[in-house]
Amino acid sequence: MNKLLAVSIAAVLSGCMVGPDYIKPEINTPTQWRNSVKETQNTTNSEWWKQLGDPVLNRLIDQAIQGNYDLKIAIARVDQYMGLYGSTRSNLFPKFSGGSQAQTGNSAILNPAADDQVNLSGNMNWQIDIWGELRRANEAALAELLAQQATQQAVMLTLVSKVALTYIRLRELDQQLAITKETVATLKEGLRINTLRFIEGYTSDLEVQQNDSEYQRRSAQIPQYEQQVALTENALAVLLGSNPRAIERGLPIDELKLPAVPAGLPSDLLVRRPDIAQAEQQLIAANAQIGVARAQYFPNIRLTGSVGQISTQVAGLFTPGANFWTIGSAVLTPIFTAGKIAGDVRAAEAVQKAAVANYQKTIITGFSEFENALISLIKTQQQQDKQINRVTANKNYYHLSKVRYDEGYVTYLTELDAIRQLFDAQVELTSARAETFKSAVALYLAMGGGWIANQENTANLPKPKPAVYFP
Repeated sequence: MNKLLAVSIAAVLSGCMVGPDYIKPEINTPTQWRNSVKETQNTTNSEWWKQLGDPVLNRLIDQAIQGNYDLKIAIARVDQYMGLYGSTRSNLFPKFSGGSQAQTGNSAILNPAADDQVNLSGNMNWQIDIWGELRRANEAALAELLAQQATQQAVMLTLVSKVALTYIRLRELDQQLAITKETVATLKEGLRINTLRFIEGYTSDLEVQQNDSEYQRRSAQIPQYEQQVALTENALAVLLGSNPRAIERGLPIDELKLPAVPAGLPSDLLVRRPDIAQAEQQLIAANAQIGVARAQYFPNIRLTGSVGQISTQVAGLFTPGANFWTIGSAVLTPIFTAGKIAGDVRAAEAVQKAAVANYQKTIITGFSEFENALISLIKTQQQQDKQINRVTANKNYYHLSKVRYDEGYVTYLTELDAIRQLFDAQVELTSARAETFKSAVALYLAMGGGWIANQENTANLPKPKPAVYFP
């Protein structure tokens, strides 16, 4: 028995494990981005959203980190996988238990006291992991835990980005609503003046009706914008983990500052993006599960033992003659399983192949998302510059048309056309500004964000509890 125990322990310590060891798949990583910009900034350990310069947005993001339910769910799941990892890890160690038993009977006619028995014992059960089944299972459980932690980081990154994007959309709608109200006020005043001019015979009914038509058209847009503002506020409130409510405002959209373009090469995505980390850990877990499946082909060896006291009376439990001990082993080997083990191995290998494909797909998707966000930022900035020039030109057009109309050189239709064009230009400039900010946020999201967990910026964040191994 001692020889068997020694051989078993030696086999465990030798590190023999069935199944393939994890090898990182080769990735065709581009050496540089297809599109690039001259000015970039290192975003490591930076809270990039603070570059927008809006204290209200900073507070909203802090509230979301504390109150968002998706993040709380992600944290709880990390807690769950910590527990599962602790449970799986415990299988590597012997299990000890204790108990007591008292029984009585009357099967022995000559000596009925022989059926009276009281015992107090401690027991040990240990599966010797010769083939590495338990170590592979532990490897898989650890990878699944790390994958879940990466998922939590992804939820955090997505949450921060969603709050920023929704807030930018809210400020965009606020600005467009203000432009619409200002235009409606201008049209209303024009309608009042034109109505008086028509009564006095200085203008035609056609101009009055066209003025009124444009006034009614723009007035109808006000409740549309107000509806969108309310819906956006409600969406932002949900992200904060609160009931629908009015949202505090900070800087108008034209006073927000554009964050710097994050510096980095394509290879940086492999270590920055949590979805890539998650996909790799899922691959590691799937790879380890092949070893778990293959280990079923080999014998399962268990060591058992017990020690304690046994007597026919409680008073005799602790006498020298009441001591007992046992030690033993059990070997269980598969003989015929009707293809179950082969099926399990085949299934595990298929899952691993799918995990490889998912890992590679996640990486190229990350490259694509960054390229898309970068070109979007470049082009939306160009659009914004053009829209600024357009608004300037339309303001000049409106000013000149109003002066010439007041002096009687042109009809009101010219001024009305200038009002329309200025309104459209201002609304589209607001949209272009918003799209530029949204592209910048998308760029940080695609790069994996500037969010790096540290003691400073996660001091108030709820954290999963570490796994408990005993008992």
